[in-house]
Amino acid sequence: MAVPPSTHPHRLLPLFLGLFQGALLLFFTLFVIYDEPSAQAEDTNLVANQVYSTFPFFQDIQVMLVVGLGLLLTFLPRYGFSALTHNFLLLNFSMQWALVLQGLLHHFHHGQIHLDLHKLLISEFAAVTVLISVGAILGRASPCQLLIVATCEIPTYLASEWVIVSCLGVLDVGGTITIHVFSCYFGLGVSKALFRATQQPLHPKETPTLRSDLMSLVGTLILWVFWPSFVAVLCQPGDAQHRAILNTLLAMSASSITTVVASSLLERDGKLSPGHLQNGSLAGGVAIGMVADMAMPPVAALALGSLSAAVCVLGFRFLTPLLGRKLTLHDQCGIHNLHGLPGILGAAASVVAVLVAPKDPS
Repeated sequence: MAVPPSTHPHRLLPLFLGLFQGALLLFFTLFVIYDEPSAQAEDTNLVANQVYSTFPFFQDIQVMLVVGLGLLLTFLPRYGFSALTHNFLLLNFSMQWALVLQGLLHHFHHGQIHLDLHKLLISEFAAVTVLISVGAILGRASPCQLLIVATCEIPTYLASEWVIVSCLGVLDVGGTITIHVFSCYFGLGVSKALFRATQQPLHPKETPTLRSDLMSLVGTLILWVFWPSFVAVLCQPGDAQHRAILNTLLAMSASSITTVVASSLLERDGKLSPGHLQNGSLAGGVAIGMVADMAMPPVAALALGSLSAAVCVLGFRFLTPLLGRKLTLHDQCGIHNLHGLPGILGAAASVVAVLVAPKDPS
């Protein structure tokens, strides 16, 4: 007698991934090739310079996503191994899926897709949205459910980015709106759809321990160190990229100090909240992405970093419990406080920066 497939849910994951990778192998065989090297010495040197200038940033971003973000998600004491492996799996799955879709939509010429490092980088940026969104349902969804979320989110992100960048003409070098705000509210929507019936009580396994908080803090420190590369990699080399790095460092430094101040004032006995420190110190990097390459005084970056950290900590302290009570909205990692609120603040800052920018006399 045949056994119903539903009795073997552990087989769904290898079946899903096997079919996906097999289809991808066929797709790459038929359509994807590398860019052909140029025979001219000047063009060869130009390509080499582009690789040498981009790949260090690319490697920094890889460390951020694989190690930093993976460790950041280990604050759940019984979910550390799963958080690391699922994060790694989703990154690779989403990157390949985005590579296929972006190739078909934007780079399909004469029946072929030419692959280079820049296209791979753009696909990895698309994968970041998935890694952020699943933070809202961390530990409450199966691997297959996470892959389904990634399958649906990547085309939605590409459509959203096309509208924001191509149709509306918004400049967002650090992905404040296109990545952080989008992924936040997409993830919250998924959380609401999956857990909408009643408010979910806090499970004993969801309470962080000293060891899990320490691992998560290590992830925060790795993200903090490499975040300027994430913001600056798509900026124009030269002054714009230099400004982006400086503004990001200033904003994140200010957000780190402000997080300590705000957390100490809000917590009992002036003790720091690990959750505040793990997230608030990164809020400046989220907010500054929208204006990082703009010509603005250094004090503006410091102010934006401080405001974003304050908003993040206040969100954890007051807004998250309120949304849980009123809307039964479950946000496991607090992505609304780290990505949503600072992202909105960064978008507002970009409007102010444009309005107060000196007019070009020419």
